[in-house]
Amino acid sequence: MMQIPIDTRKLFRPLDALLIELLESLSSEDWKKQTVASKWKVKDVAAHLLDGNLRALSMQRDRYFGEKAPKIEGYEDLVAWLNQLNADWLKAMKRLSPQVLIMLHRATGPELSTYFESLDPWGEAVFPVDWAGEGKSYNWMHLAREYTEKWHHQQQIRDAVGKEGIMSQQFFMPLMQTFFRAMPHTFRNTEAEEGTLIHIIVSPEIGGEWFLERQANHWELIANPFRTEDTQVFIPTKIAWKLFCKNLRPKDVLQEIRISGNQVLGFKVLEMVSLMA
Repeated sequence: MMQIPIDTRKLFRPLDALLIELLESLSSEDWKKQTVASKWKVKDVAAHLLDGNLRALSMQRDRYFGEKAPKIEGYEDLVAWLNQLNADWLKAMKRLSPQVLIMLHRATGPELSTYFESLDPWGEAVFPVDWAGEGKSYNWMHLAREYTEKWHHQQQIRDAVGKEGIMSQQFFMPLMQTFFRAMPHTFRNTEAEEGTLIHIIVSPEIGGEWFLERQANHWELIANPFRTEDTQVFIPTKIAWKLFCKNLRPKDVLQEIRISGNQVLGFKVLEMVSLMA
């Protein structure tokens, strides 16, 4: 069997266990704290994670599409519709207590993990990963995208209440590996000489490093470059996930990023967004 580029299937269950442990540890004041997602408090993020469980079980496992999408004519229309779905859900979730949210997470998390673990990683995914420029995706990439959703929303809660917990190689490296699948798509309209090489480092102990090369008419991530890079970008771990989730923007982090070589190409790296936004 072909090697799975990013295999997250066995990470959902332990990640959800850490979420339950986190939610059960929160005080009544913690639930009201602001997260780096500007419109969402901690309780909103927990409710959004629950929505992700329920929607995935309904649409992906059960193939039940109860709400018909409006006419979608482009990426911006899709994002606007998803944002409206999120807003509608969070408005309804104001009626639920934190205790009920935890109960529902306990019920749905294991069900979703079981479903994700059952998927053929090389089967065609029900939804493509648009932010990586894919018109069709394999299940392994779709699951990696689902993993990034669960990771970064849980980390938003942890960040808000001062609890780290999932900033480890086990959980953080697959996140970065998935996020960087969007880098060639980010550079799709950026011209450069063939062979131009960009080296990006995110705390190599738990994050990793990537090489983006300009080939004949496109950009591609490569494993073993044969020349010195034209640009190097170093991004601290604590910033990387917020930057690529659009919780921070490039202008907010320039003082903490190191770019050497071609500054224009280096700044372009910071524009990557690895979620629907």
